[in-house]
Amino acid sequence: MALNKAELFDDKQKRIAELSKALAHPARIAILQLLAERANCICGDITDELPLAQSTISQHLKALKKSGIIKGEVDGVRTCYCLNEEVVEEFNDIITAFAQDLVISTTQNCC
Repeated sequence: MALNKAELFDDKQKRIAELSKALAHPARIAILQLLAERANCICGDITDELPLAQSTISQHLKALKKSGIIKGEVDGVRTCYCLNEEVVEEFNDIITAFAQDLVISTTQNCC
């Protein structure tokens, strides 16, 4: 009986990959840093802050929102974005544990 590909990896591995994929572009990192610096929702046009086209920023916001790392709420004709504190904390916890596992692993490395 063949294994379903979804069964090959545990939930933690899948979540690390999902969040890492969401962060795997410098524009997304810049958006997250902008949101963190503001420490509140940005309801205006993020294109005023970053030198990217509106359509490009929209695509990056969509990827970040899909992963859950940001939240967005409609405010009239605009959408307000902010960091999702729970997911940022989740990411911090799982990536810290993952990095620690790698450090332990490298101390036992044969190379």
